[in-house]
This record gives sequence, structure tokens and C-alpha cells, in this order.
Amino acid sequence: METYDDAPGPGGASALSDAPVPDAKQAVSEAAVSEQAAAEQALSEEAVSDEAAAEPPVKLLPVAELHLHIEGTLEPELIFALAERNGIALPYADLDELRARYEFTDLQSFLDLYYANMAVLRTEQDFADMTRAYLQRAAAAGVRHAEIMMDPQAHVSRGVPLETCVNGVASVLANSLEEFGVSTLLIAAFLRDLSEESALDVLDQLLAMNAPIAGIGLDSAEVGNPPAKFERLFARAKEAGLHRIAHAGEEGPPSYIIDALELLDVERIDHGIRCMEDPDLVEHLVAERVPLTVCPLSNVRLRAVDTLAEHPLPAMLAAGLNVSVNSDDPAYFGGYVDDNFVQLQAVLGLSEFDRVRLASNSIRSSFADDERKAELLAELGYS
Repeated sequence: METYDDAPGPGGASALSDAPVPDAKQAVSEAAVSEQAAAEQALSEEAVSDEAAAEPPVKLLPVAELHLHIEGTLEPELIFALAERNGIALPYADLDELRARYEFTDLQSFLDLYYANMAVLRTEQDFADMTRAYLQRAAAAGVRHAEIMMDPQAHVSRGVPLETCVNGVASVLANSLEEFGVSTLLIAAFLRDLSEESALDVLDQLLAMNAPIAGIGLDSAEVGNPPAKFERLFARAKEAGLHRIAHAGEEGPPSYIIDALELLDVERIDHGIRCMEDPDLVEHLVAERVPLTVCPLSNVRLRAVDTLAEHPLPAMLAAGLNVSVNSDDPAYFGGYVDDNFVQLQAVLGLSEFDRVRLASNSIRSSFADDERKAELLAELGYS
């Protein structure tokens, strides 16, 4: 298990300086002085207005992002840039045509585009550029620790060597705290619509090459691919000392959450919003403080929830569930962590108390070591 958290974070932004005040003795007349003062007042008001406009509508809090697929951070501009660099002909004429395809009817419609766009990732540099772009944006969103999922099977199956994708991402994570102020962990996520044998083979390769992964996850098409399908995989990961997480209760039923906990012995549930359909399950999750990594904008874009106003997050908080806010695949779902918080406040009236609570939950539910958690909680205002 490896973490990258040994360097200090970056300093804050410098303050704006005041404009110099002209010497009144240089004024040629009382009228000129008056005109100068009026102009300065107008400039001052404009500067204040500009500064207020530049302020984020929601104050950024230090958070941990626990549900993030690095391939889901491929912005359209980077997709085109990597395609050009690698001589790949895209099936989209331009950025507008690609963006027009970002209207999804369900999880599968998203996955089809998600996997198709991965074709531009060929070299270690491609994977490194994608990772660096995410970390730069995440740092601007207040993310101070990120546990990043990567789908190795999706790359190996199209002929990209395992070492290429792992080393490309890990080369950036190795310096993430020093460069971006974000400590990081890498999680190998396995595709539940492929066989367990395929997943076991890739996991064994990762372990043999001593890949810098902290844990494994389970993602992709949930319906029809229950946790029970991957019992051996998760037992192997636990034996190897790896953390274990799994998507459950997004499109799949609450029973998938129960099975992920009982059969796979996971430490965290990704999504988990359908737990609210089972009061006994909610009671268990609250009692055990099981982390649920909720992704509000993703849920709406994939039609797991019709509108943000109908999202169960407020009810989950009221029930005492250990929930955090994450961005999932932000390039596809309309926003990073800060965008999620902005829209939650605008639509649901998320309070400052709940925002701090969500941030605290994210830090405490992370796999960061105790020292790093203490640093981030201190930033948040907890002793």
C-alpha cells in the first residue's frame, strides 16, 4: 500500500494591492480634482465589484475526493489533443459534436461513450497528462486528498500494456502533494461486466509488478452483475493487504449494498443512494458508520435521480448516514467537487453546517494515514 503525502501544500493567493493616490498639489484646478476623485471612486467601485464577482459562490472547504474515475476526467479538449498527438481519427467532427453526445439516458449509454473515448490513451505520457489535468482542476476545487480509481482492464483489453497505464498515472501521483497540494492514492477498479477470471488475472499482474495501488474497486454496469460474482477477487485483495471498495446501490438494488458488505467485505460503498429503500439497511449503515461516496450530479445525469431537487442526500444526512460528496466522472457529468457543492447549495439549500459535515466525513472516510487526516481536519477547523 502506497500513499504520496510527504510535501507541504502550496501557499495561498496574493492579495490585490491598492491603486496609488494622486498628489492633490498636482491638480490644476478644483474641477480637475473633483473629476479625478469621481473617476477614482468609479474605478474603486468597479474593482470591488470585480473582486466580488471573482469570489466563488460557495466557500471552498478542504475535502477528500473518494469517488473519482481518472478516465472520467478526460475533457473534450484533451480528447482531441491526445487524438491528434497519437494520429487517431475520432468519430466526432469537432468539440460541439462530441459534447452533444453527453446526454445520457442511463448508465450504459454513458459507459459506451466513456470506453470509446479511452481510445486516445496510448502512452505513459497520455495517462500522465490526463492525471495532471485532473489534479490541477481538483486542487482548484478544494480537494486536498484524492483516492483515484483507474480501470486497468479497459486498457489491457485494447492492447495497452498494464505497465503503461499504471506508470503513467503513478508518475504524476508520486509528486501530487508537492506539485498540487493534493495527497493521493491509486485504486485499481475492476469491471463487473467482465469475468472474475479476467479481474483475478489483472490483479495478479498488478501484485507481481508491485504496482503502487492502495486498494481495489468494482465499477461499470451494476445491474445483472451482483457482488457475489467477485468474492474470490476481493478475498485475494484482502489477503494482499489492499483496501476494498465497490459500487453498489446506484442502479442496483439495496441488496447489492448488503452483499458488497457481507460477501466482499468492502470498507466503503460507492454511491449507495438506494439504501434509503431499506430502513433496516440504513440503520445498519448508520450504526457501523459505513462510508457512502455520493455523486449528486452524476446521479442526475445518469437518471438514477430525476432532478437534483429530488436527490436523497438531505434525507441521507438527516438519517445520520456517513456520506460524502464526490464528482465520479466530472468531464461527463457537468462538474467537479466544487460544482457539486455549488449546485447542492443552490438547489437544496445545503447549509454551512452540512457542508462542513460532508467535508469532515470525506476526510475521516479516506484511506489516508492518521497524520494526513489530522492535518486536513485541522484545516477544516477540527482539533
